[in-house]
Amino acid sequence: MIGILDYGAGNLASVKNAMDFLGYEAEMVTSAKDIEKCDGIIFPGQGSFGSMVDILKERGMYGPLYDYIIGGRPFLGICLGLQVLYEGSDESPGYKGYGIMKGRAQRFEKGKVPQIGWNEICPFADDIPGGWAYYVNSYRIVDPKNAIAMSDYYGRFVAAVKKDNITAFQFHPEKSGKYGLSLLRWWYGCLQKE
Repeated sequence: MIGILDYGAGNLASVKNAMDFLGYEAEMVTSAKDIEKCDGIIFPGQGSFGSMVDILKERGMYGPLYDYIIGGRPFLGICLGLQVLYEGSDESPGYKGYGIMKGRAQRFEKGKVPQIGWNEICPFADDIPGGWAYYVNSYRIVDPKNAIAMSDYYGRFVAAVKKDNITAFQFHPEKSGKYGLSLLRWWYGCLQKE
């Protein structure tokens, strides 16, 4: 079963609808006990970085989710679900991310913030196809280490990362039409090969 992490915010219904449309069994995960039952977890992060960390801790899921990820189990992060993998975010300076990847989420210095709308995804290799995806973000990762695709909004930033069992998108595949569905299908296909 694929778990969709419910931490009281995020684009849960859209992610669940996308998975249902693709014919993949997916259920909401609301506790640490639920995390352990999952064959893969999707973290559809939305909201502010600090609030997200607080809620995960209040619900007893912050540590268990970290253990799940570093334990080598399949993880797909979306938006804040990508940023939490890093050391922190300039949005909430007093809060730490998981630090699985080095660097911090930084605020866009130019352009309208948040960036809302469609942006081109430019892959580094054949890991994922290129296309256009839907974004809603004020912060981004700029260090291309572990990136498999980049985007550009007044400067290049990370669109997608992949490291071992971890895949994460800064954009919202569940709101990105056929292209986004193709990426969810690609991620699910990767699970079947493991």
